Amino acid sequence: MKTGIIGCGKIAQVRHIPEYLENPNAEIGGYYDFNLWRAQELAEKYGGKVYESVDELLSDPDIDAVSVCVANVAHAEVTIKALNAGKHVLCEKPMATTIEDCEAMVKAAEANGKYLMIDQNQRFAKAHAEARRLVSEGMIGKVVTFRTVFGHSGPETWSADKGTGSWFFDKKRASMGAMADLGVHKTDLIQYLLDSRVAETRAVITTLDKKDPEGNPVSVDDNAICIYTMENGVIGTMTASWSYYGKEDNSTVLYGTEGIMNIYSNPDYSIEVIKRNGDRILFDLDKIQTNSFQTKTGIIDAFVDAVVNHHEPVISGKSVLSAMRAVFASIRAAETGSSVKVELS
Repeated sequence: MKTGIIGCGKIAQVRHIPEYLENPNAEIGGYYDFNLWRAQELAEKYGGKVYESVDELLSDPDIDAVSVCVANVAHAEVTIKALNAGKHVLCEKPMATTIEDCEAMVKAAEANGKYLMIDQNQRFAKAHAEARRLVSEGMIGKVVTFRTVFGHSGPETWSADKGTGSWFFDKKRASMGAMADLGVHKTDLIQYLLDSRVAETRAVITTLDKKDPEGNPVSVDDNAICIYTMENGVIGTMTASWSYYGKEDNSTVLYGTEGIMNIYSNPDYSIEVIKRNGDRILFDLDKIQTNSFQTKTGIIDAFVDAVVNHHEPVISGKSVLSAMRAVFASIRAAETGSSVKVELS
């Protein structure tokens, strides 16, 4: 499978490109970035062609698939254009900046008979997959409530463009802040762990601390706190934050009728189950990724496998629609100060 990289920023550099290079069934055909020098640097380092436009890359018949790693507001446009050009697409999260664009991406994939996968990589973390199995088997009884968190000190600490002047903090290019960057991960994850969709949300999505280079509050949110009611009646909180100025937190706690399950909370064990009678069951499976500890996600391998072996991706665009509906419903809830029901079609 020959892949084109569209958008050559940090996520392409540390995740997509290295994982394609490690996959024996994949080859990087070329790169496009509106900063042409970035594409040229990657081509010189890893091999492949530099394209001067998205259209030039997509018109190349040798390119089978693309990774879309551009700014949030361009996800839908570039993805739909790629699908219409007959390319399979792996798109970074958030899927798009409106639910209408998300749905249009799915329709374009179906209309062209191509695969669309979204990089919701938390589903592939070993402890998350195991936790989902343990929950389904009733290890902690019936889940009643939950707390899921993703917080770090902000994208300015690792983005290719350092500082709060990067596109992540520009509403015109990012559309959303921490909610889109981190909240979409944990929203998708809690649905995966509980095998249930978010049915209703209440939220505070706001800018508490981040300042632009002129000292004014950035134009996107740096904190989001949501109360989710799931379709199965479970209630819990989802927190996404760019103002955790210390150790990164990417943990989830499930509270059940027969015990508590801590996932990536204990630094020594990826899952810690504390039963109602006090017994502890520990699982040492892996370490959660952080911005300073990048490991292989499995996303690229899964995408390549889907294309090469002709099957729907594990994390298809269609499967992510429910999480995106919850994200957009949460934004409406924050704006109106009211509870918002999530469309479950």
